[in-house]
Amino acid sequence: MADTAAPTVREAVAEDWPAMWAFMEGIVRAGETFSWDRDTTESQARQLWFADSPGRRTFVAVDADGTVLGTATSVRNHRGGASHIAGASFMVDPKHGGRGVGRALGEHVVEQARLDGFRAMQFNAVVETNERAVALWRSLGFELVGTLPAGFRHPVHGYVGLHIMHRPL
Repeated sequence: MADTAAPTVREAVAEDWPAMWAFMEGIVRAGETFSWDRDTTESQARQLWFADSPGRRTFVAVDADGTVLGTATSVRNHRGGASHIAGASFMVDPKHGGRGVGRALGEHVVEQARLDGFRAMQFNAVVETNERAVALWRSLGFELVGTLPAGFRHPVHGYVGLHIMHRPL
């Protein structure tokens, strides 16, 4: 029987990377929901996901036995006069989809950004065909503030819109 307990979200540590990359690689290679180059190497991905920059945090969602189910980053989305806006990125292991992993990560990242003093959160690139993500972000209070027409080259659907979503914290 599948574990139905809500995942725990915590700060990621270096030892989590192999489990993270095990599912992140497939998401990156598929090129359907994430705007990294599809040939991003493991080393490049690790550097991007764990980049050392002010206001950046990396999280993992784990189940009761410690299995990494998904990961997220929270970042300072802008500098200067707009440095009060956070951004975030998420990847959930497809084997664990539909278990509330994305929701747990989203709720955690929003609350942590609030605690870190950010006043709003903006997602710069939500692929419009990623309907589960769009629905999740709307359910967490994000509004669609604009769409870049043909902003994402989807490997199956061709050029599709890239949503910008926002919510106050």
